[in-house]
Amino acid sequence: MATSSPVRHAWRVLLGLLLVTGVLFGVNALGVYVMKDANGDPASSWAPELALDLQGGTQIVLSAETEDGAAPSSEQLDQAAAIIRQRVDASGVAEADITTEGGRNIVVQIPGVADQQTRDRIQSSAQLEFRAVLYTGAAATSFVGEDGTETPYPSPDPNLAATPTAEPTDGSDVSWITPKLQAEFLAYDCTAPGNDASKGPQDQPLIACDPTGTEKYILGPTELTGTAIDNAVAGRDPQSGAWTVQLTMNADGADAFGKVSTRLNQNRIDGLTPRDRFAFVLDGSVISAPTMNGQILDGRPSISGSFTQETATTLADQLKFGALPLSFAVQSDDTVSATLGTQQLQVGLIAGLIGLALVAIYSLIVYRALGSVIIASIAVMAVLTYIVISILAWRLGFRLSLAGVAGLIVSIGFTADSFIVYFERIRDELRDGKSITSAVEDGWGRAKRTIYISKSINVLAAVVLYILADSTVKGFAFTLGLTTVIDVLIFVIFTHPVMQLLARTRFFGGGHKLSGLDPEALGAVYRGRAQFRSVDTSAGRAAKNSRARGEAERRQTIAERKRAQALAGDRPTNSGSEGDA
Repeated sequence: MATSSPVRHAWRVLLGLLLVTGVLFGVNALGVYVMKDANGDPASSWAPELALDLQGGTQIVLSAETEDGAAPSSEQLDQAAAIIRQRVDASGVAEADITTEGGRNIVVQIPGVADQQTRDRIQSSAQLEFRAVLYTGAAATSFVGEDGTETPYPSPDPNLAATPTAEPTDGSDVSWITPKLQAEFLAYDCTAPGNDASKGPQDQPLIACDPTGTEKYILGPTELTGTAIDNAVAGRDPQSGAWTVQLTMNADGADAFGKVSTRLNQNRIDGLTPRDRFAFVLDGSVISAPTMNGQILDGRPSISGSFTQETATTLADQLKFGALPLSFAVQSDDTVSATLGTQQLQVGLIAGLIGLALVAIYSLIVYRALGSVIIASIAVMAVLTYIVISILAWRLGFRLSLAGVAGLIVSIGFTADSFIVYFERIRDELRDGKSITSAVEDGWGRAKRTIYISKSINVLAAVVLYILADSTVKGFAFTLGLTTVIDVLIFVIFTHPVMQLLARTRFFGGGHKLSGLDPEALGAVYRGRAQFRSVDTSAGRAAKNSRARGEAERRQTIAERKRAQALAGDRPTNSGSEGDA
């Protein structure tokens, strides 16, 4: 029973690998044949999506414009580029290239053909607005009835009243909330791509959500814009030590904000919640909605809350740079060809195939039939990597760039390292005189620790490179880290179980000369520490035994040599006779 237990374990692990592979292909098939994108096309495909350098795409050149006609500062332009990048990422497009050019232009390059929604996101200006909060609630699009069933809110009836019954007196007046607006709020889905609050008119109420999509608001008309802010900085409150965001407004902004703060503070005193709050709306998203805790007339409001240094700094940057009076004019909107193109992709694939062929040839020469295990492991890894990249293209918008292809090619050598370490440990155990089945298990126990340590360093390097490197290198870091993780999984759930099964076959377990596990060819001529096998003294084997003995002696430690010499010195001679007293 003991000898069959590893066999049963190996079969269970291999069946689990087969099941996982089937699930991955099933998930991708769901995206290919069932799920649809916004254009009605299949959400996924059986081929990885290519990045801008391999596929080409859309190039949009935006020219920044200011109110006085002066060129924007480099800081302003960089922040505008960062805001545009956030918009592009939010639309699900990956591997986009966004750069500044000539001190006034922003160049946006997107893989493939950009849809109209993505173009609108890019071309709209980033304008910060101050709006009073009229109503707020969880971002739900359905309600639960008395019987516990969940029912979606119906689409608003077009016949509902859309005009306030009474003329609103200020931005916090609930008369802004008409029956139609209330119905639209209930049915509003924060995650729906078509719900873009950045285009809402400034003189009308607005439905908007927070960046996480967990809370939605009905907001009053715009009462101030970002032009009212001169500066925003993050710092610690001198009394409590908590992180806050301190705003500095210009003269017009201070006067307007003083009137708003007076009204909202009175609403707080009167208990009119949430009409004691005001919202900062950037790009149609409520980035903060604090409560007014006092009348502020000096134009220096302070925002406090559960801030960390990072979140406070982020909010300060959004308020400061989102307040820039920048708008953009589209200079050009063209389709660009691939910078490297199909030819370079083919060269990369050929290089990968050459690398695979060299690894296969080397494995078969050095490890003979055992090299087929390396080839099979790399093949399984290639299948899993391919399907995972296809799924990531669908779910995360990942696109394979030439740098990513380079990462895949480099991973071939790293993958072969794992198997070589494992096989060399097995061979070392065979040289110690162990059986092949024992050598496989003991070699596994020693090799896996070495491999885990080396692969963890590879993953750590890939993570650091992905975080710190330029966007053009991120693809290399991502594929390198991904293949390293898959390499370890293949090592555990394929290579070792296969070796457990092969060790019990006649060809490998019997140590055939072509198996790569022949103990005699490996120099395993001793059965224990410093205990050599009896050597065949026939003339035909004398030279071979001499070489094997020399190989074994070279592999002995100093302690083993001393013990061998001591045993040789104590060996009895034939000088006396057994009958001597």
